[in-house]
Amino acid sequence: MTHANPTFPPGDAARVVHSFPGLPIVIVGDVMLDQFVVGRVNRISPEAPVPVVEFEHDEHRAGGAANVASNVRSLGGDVELVGVVGRDQAGEQLAQELEARGIGAGGLVCDSDRRTTTKLRIVTNRNQQVARIDYETDEEVTGSTEASIIDRVRHAAVRARVIVVSDYLKGAISRGVMKAVVAIARECGIPVLVDPKIPHIDYYAGTTLVTPNHHEAEVATHMRIRSDQDAVRAARVFRERAGCASVLITRGEHGMCLLDGEQEAHFPAVAREVADVTGAGDTVIATLALTLGAGAPTAQAAWLANHAAGVVVGKFGPATVTPEELINAIVR
Repeated sequence: MTHANPTFPPGDAARVVHSFPGLPIVIVGDVMLDQFVVGRVNRISPEAPVPVVEFEHDEHRAGGAANVASNVRSLGGDVELVGVVGRDQAGEQLAQELEARGIGAGGLVCDSDRRTTTKLRIVTNRNQQVARIDYETDEEVTGSTEASIIDRVRHAAVRARVIVVSDYLKGAISRGVMKAVVAIARECGIPVLVDPKIPHIDYYAGTTLVTPNHHEAEVATHMRIRSDQDAVRAARVFRERAGCASVLITRGEHGMCLLDGEQEAHFPAVAREVADVTGAGDTVIATLALTLGAGAPTAQAAWLANHAAGVVVGKFGPATVTPEELINAIVR
């Protein structure tokens, strides 16, 4: 067993980041529309002990698997996004958000029996969240919708370097979809990375790398993680349960723990300021995908992803990282 706290020479890391443009990545998973209603709070409602939000403006962003795609695109990668939306205004808005970012919506399967997953957040102009309303249909896809997702993954994977599965338990990742993704990746000779949800842990057998967060790893393994060695022990149990090759546990302010074969590696957190951790896992798996797609080893991919996460948690809401921001974070 190898213990390591790997480093990545800044010059080498920068060269890898500079190779991201044009790398083809396929992302399959639960796409969402994040809507923010932003306003000013000056008083409490006389009707109930809640703040009155005076509307100023609203914003729309691509969330879930679509935020992973936005992160890949922001770093220069070429993205094929596969997921499911409803035949509704939110689905149209999401397609517009994707196209504005240079991400084609052709891989989105439209199912008129579902609604597009939407998270409506009411926030103050100081970025304090007041409430959230979720619109969703979370039953797993079946029938022609499931078959269409698999067909679009198969078509896109032919030229891809990596397939990313972004599972938010909103229905796009069924057992059948996951089994097909693993088989397609094996045929194409490319890795499959998974941002998981624990109720689906037995879906991920045969995947290359799974990236649970601290809480997910504890729930899946029934183990407490309080130290680096606890994290390694949990990663081993998680790997056995999931049937994957490698595990990267993201541990918030405690950094990351990688179990890759018999090598274990720990990466201390590098964030200087934490504004919002929303979507940080999306940034991590997007950076991992591009770095592995560029031919770097897993430990170097995790090192870069750790720095990318350190940048994105300093921003509000589901955010992205640019190559310039990532390089600046590496060399400072």
